[in-house]
Amino acid sequence: MDMNVLWALIIAFALTAVMGPFVIPYLHKLKVGQTVRDDGPESHLKKNGTPTMGGIMIIAGMLLTSLLYVRDYPDVIPVLMMTVGFGLVGFIDDYVKVVLKRAMGLRAWEKLSLQFVVTAIFAYYMVKVAGVSMELIIPFTDGNTVDIGWAAIPLLFLATLGTVNGSNFTDGLDGLASSVTAVIAAYFGLIAIIEGSGVAPVALALIGALMAFLLYNVHPASVFMGDTGSLALGGFVVAAAYMLRMPIFILIVAFIYFVEVLSVMIQIGYFKISGGKRVFKMAPIHHHFELCGWSETKVVAVFTIITVLLSVIGFMAY
Repeated sequence: MDMNVLWALIIAFALTAVMGPFVIPYLHKLKVGQTVRDDGPESHLKKNGTPTMGGIMIIAGMLLTSLLYVRDYPDVIPVLMMTVGFGLVGFIDDYVKVVLKRAMGLRAWEKLSLQFVVTAIFAYYMVKVAGVSMELIIPFTDGNTVDIGWAAIPLLFLATLGTVNGSNFTDGLDGLASSVTAVIAAYFGLIAIIEGSGVAPVALALIGALMAFLLYNVHPASVFMGDTGSLALGGFVVAAAYMLRMPIFILIVAFIYFVEVLSVMIQIGYFKISGGKRVFKMAPIHHHFELCGWSETKVVAVFTIITVLLSVIGFMAY
């Protein structure tokens, strides 16, 4: 292993940490503050006005660092395309929300269309340019793979939409999405190092950027990542998994994402079927635990610990 890739974590951490004192006051100046939903936990109302769109710090720190490795590690490129691409979709969504004052942001079909475009570009580059096989490694089979043929393409789109929206729903508490995704990135980064994959520098860069962002994002947060950050994180997870031929492993190591999405689907579905009844006190599920009496920091700690344990299981499955 080229030990130089480890510098990616340190460089990205330093770059992102240095951005904080400049970017956060600038976001304050632009008045791009978060609007907290009135029907949410009462403790969240004091977060109104906290700057959002802080995900640009994560993306910038990871991108600038990763570009230093592009020449020797070309596999960095498709991961950056997916991460930055979804970050751009999130940025547009945030801009529409906080600057143009359209509360719901982009319309569902607008956001979905942009996500499809980014995914299609990634799929083409990964297969046609990077030459990555669409065979999938099967967990707990000592590295055996399966070729599902043409079904691999719709699976890619399904995995992308599920993961990206999962990371988006996970971003609801101070430091939650940052902490959980840092662990997931560490998992794929370790696999990449073991395999000698070119994904390693960008994974380590994201870990460093997220660790630095947490300096400003832990409770009480002085900045939120917004959709700019949360969609970018989901894009990274999918891209890294596919470059390593490990999309099935997303269900293991990013299980928190899956639970967050599932809780929303269950809540909405049951609400409609039952005529107004709820399964959870509030969805996504992290808010349910808050309303059960857990503090924000406890929810973040428990979800992060669960992700660490799932990553250990994922490593055993690999």
